[in-house]
Amino acid sequence: MPVPWFLLSLALGRSPGVLSLERLVGPRDTARCSPGLSCHLWDRDVLCLPGSVQPAQGPVLVPTRLQTELVLRCRRRTDCDLCVRVTIHLAVHGHWGELAEEGQAGATAGPGLEKPQNAPLQAHVVLSFQAYPTARCVLLEVQVPAALAQPGPSVGSLVFDCFEAALGAEVRIWSYTQPRYQKELNLTQVLPGDDHVRLLVEVSEEQRFGLSLYWSQVHGPPRSWWHRNLTGPQTVILNHTDLLPCLCVQVWPLEPDSVRTSTCPFREDPRALWNLWRAAQPRLLPPDGWRLDAPCSLAAQATLCWQAPGGGLCLPLVPPLSWENITVNEAQKFPLLKGHPNLCVQVRSGEKLQLQECLWADSLGPLKDDVLLVETRDPHNRSLCALEPAGCTPLPSRAATRAARVGEHLLEDVESGQCLQLWDDDLGALWACPMDKYIHRHWALVWLGCLLLAAALFLLLLLLHKDPVKAGGRRALLLYSPDDAGFEHLVGALASALCPLPLRVAVDLWSRRELSAQGPLAWFHAQRRRTLQEGGVVVLLFSPGAVALCHEWLQDGAAQPATHGPQDAFAASLSCVLPDFLQGRAPGRYLGACFEGLLQPDAVPALFRTVPVYSLPSQLPDFLGALQGPRAPHSGRLADRVRQVTQTLQPALDNCIQPPGRGAGWDLGPGTGFE
Repeated sequence: MPVPWFLLSLALGRSPGVLSLERLVGPRDTARCSPGLSCHLWDRDVLCLPGSVQPAQGPVLVPTRLQTELVLRCRRRTDCDLCVRVTIHLAVHGHWGELAEEGQAGATAGPGLEKPQNAPLQAHVVLSFQAYPTARCVLLEVQVPAALAQPGPSVGSLVFDCFEAALGAEVRIWSYTQPRYQKELNLTQVLPGDDHVRLLVEVSEEQRFGLSLYWSQVHGPPRSWWHRNLTGPQTVILNHTDLLPCLCVQVWPLEPDSVRTSTCPFREDPRALWNLWRAAQPRLLPPDGWRLDAPCSLAAQATLCWQAPGGGLCLPLVPPLSWENITVNEAQKFPLLKGHPNLCVQVRSGEKLQLQECLWADSLGPLKDDVLLVETRDPHNRSLCALEPAGCTPLPSRAATRAARVGEHLLEDVESGQCLQLWDDDLGALWACPMDKYIHRHWALVWLGCLLLAAALFLLLLLLHKDPVKAGGRRALLLYSPDDAGFEHLVGALASALCPLPLRVAVDLWSRRELSAQGPLAWFHAQRRRTLQEGGVVVLLFSPGAVALCHEWLQDGAAQPATHGPQDAFAASLSCVLPDFLQGRAPGRYLGACFEGLLQPDAVPALFRTVPVYSLPSQLPDFLGALQGPRAPHSGRLADRVRQVTQTLQPALDNCIQPPGRGAGWDLGPGTGFE
């Protein structure tokens, strides 16, 4: 969404000034590096899979520190989004001597390593960004000349522009290299909220300065709002509703003959103008005047309209009344004989209606069920029409409108003095005539019947919404590690067998296109969130590969294999579900399962055994009952469903656990498929 306000940075010095956030023009991401380094940003995002830590063979380039800065990415002058610029500081770890010693201890180094000290140092640096629901990873290639590639605190930095985020969002940033030689750098911060704007006054320590906020005026002197003498540095926080086009900032050092610098940064900001119209307030000035109060000058016009009870458009009185130019904070006069609660003031800027206020409603009571008659006069004739949403209906008339049906009676009311005259001049008059006595009250019963029917339908829809089985079955998300093609086939068979129960099954096997487009982390996060919000259940299908990867995550820093291969997607799903187990939120929302002949339940890490872990197919009845929750079918129907699932599942399970020596079949070696 567009950023509603600039975050101002005020700087004091010999030439004090007021600066807004830096603007980046165009939608493309960019990268640059410090002098002496060369860098390149890959055109497309990459998967956020850090892999395991590997030992470095000689000196390597690694990220050492992350910094962020808020900027604006603008597609047009007033269409800007808040963006997070990330700076990655780099350093060289290790020495060429380490590689030389290893080369002397082993085989003779190849031609490419004869003089490694003269070669530039290269690295692939990954920058990962999360701000729900956004998850991105970008890849930057960086090269450091041999002359600069020396161990030390820093050899330079990379700057990435930029990750878009919303005001008030919590953003998490990681950085690591591929391959990874150390624990990932990470940084978490909360962006400024949508309800406040911060004036960051960047001055040296202990320097005293004056800061003033005021409203500039087209007519008359400025109106002071806030003034303080402060000592730097300071941060002044304003509510976003206080920002107006005429709000100006003045800053100066508290020194003799200091220069004061002012700026009005919101003069052309459309959101500030919107705030101004919200702050503008029409006020009634008895007996027949009114005033538009506003903190800033406005170019506006005003007229009167007629508001019927029950909502709908306020019907303009143009003609006979016309739009008049007004000046804010100055008294205006109505051309009326008397007020009426249905008369409202409309204020517009250009052709856009900005305000509408029924000023007499407070003093004369709520809107009345009156009809407004417009009388027009000329030297030879007099006519009346009733102001209605479709136009002004002539009276008497055969039109099928509310006023036309009682037109003769309304004309009699005008003649007998039962209508209130609101305005009168040589060209016409306005009359407010009561309609209460002409209302057919039996229609109220019809409306009551309609309301009862609508309430019954709403209650029925509410009951259906609260019943997941009637609405299509409980949602179940299956998470697994694709140890090999045979196990993937087994998971697919289980998912297919569960669908008719009924269950709404989600599994990545059936969503590969979405998984590729969104990335594993974003896809699993969205599926988990949706499943739990709808009262569903997340099922962890444990296999030897899944158990090994769970142990790696739980050990956090123990020796790990170099790559996970196809288990990368399961690693992404673990990052989504692991916090629920660590914080005790898993019971009632998660289930575990493993397949007999492949894994025993007691091999599952203890953390994941805080929820039921079922051995399939022997514990299928309990597993299916837990999946379907409190609306599980009675024992007879459940037994039928167990038989159906078993018939589908058993052949796929047999293929996974064939004994060695049998003919062509599934190879249980890691990462292989058919022989």
